[in-house]
Amino acid sequence: MKKNKTCGPRFRMLLVEVKITTTRFAEFLGISDPQTVHNWYSRGVPDYRMEDVARRLSVNSEWLKTGEGPKDARELRLIDDSGNAFDAQSLRGTYRVIEPVDIELPFYKETAITPGSDKTHVIKDPSESIRLPRSNLDSLEINHVDAICARMVGNSMAERIEDGSIVAIDRGLTQIVDGEIYAIEHDGMLRIKYLSRVPGNAIRMRSHNSAEYPEEIFRVAQIEEENIRVLGWVFWWSTLNKRRPPVPFL
Repeated sequence: MKKNKTCGPRFRMLLVEVKITTTRFAEFLGISDPQTVHNWYSRGVPDYRMEDVARRLSVNSEWLKTGEGPKDARELRLIDDSGNAFDAQSLRGTYRVIEPVDIELPFYKETAITPGSDKTHVIKDPSESIRLPRSNLDSLEINHVDAICARMVGNSMAERIEDGSIVAIDRGLTQIVDGEIYAIEHDGMLRIKYLSRVPGNAIRMRSHNSAEYPEEIFRVAQIEEENIRVLGWVFWWSTLNKRRPPVPFL
């Protein structure tokens, strides 16, 4: 049972960092005698345990073993009993299914080009993302890298897509299929509309809430002048019921 004695101080440092005792870590690894883990402070982590310990502490196993290379390990995987893969953040309490059942979609939103400017554009927000079942995308033959999400703003698509709903968009499908819902960037504004083709390469935009929002037709010259581009087909949306029903007789 080969051990690397030089890793003991690094192992001790990591347990202090995540605020866990050797007793608790032994339980976590399924080791009945906590003294075994405590001995790793001086004797080092056994080679056959190195990968498992490194994954559970979210560090690079080579760094734990030798002190060389990057400390942090990104995109690490742990496999549970059902075959799902999790990131190696178990001790930090941030289990996150990353494959094969979920896909993480980047979040896009309308943002001012410069602070205080009234001119906007649609860009990725690195602070947000949405997870959807991989099977949903696969069933629609959506390339995972083409899927993004955004937020519905306003009531133009009510009562089908409510204000504040998250929508998922397939950037791989920008060709207009009449009557389908698309995300559009219109001179920097993010819009969610039904689209249809009109003779002469024009497009018709229609809102679900047609009583308040009449349809719009844009000719080729207008499409170019107003910087209208189809971001992709909207294939999923969430809708939150904004009113919690009162419980009678209380």
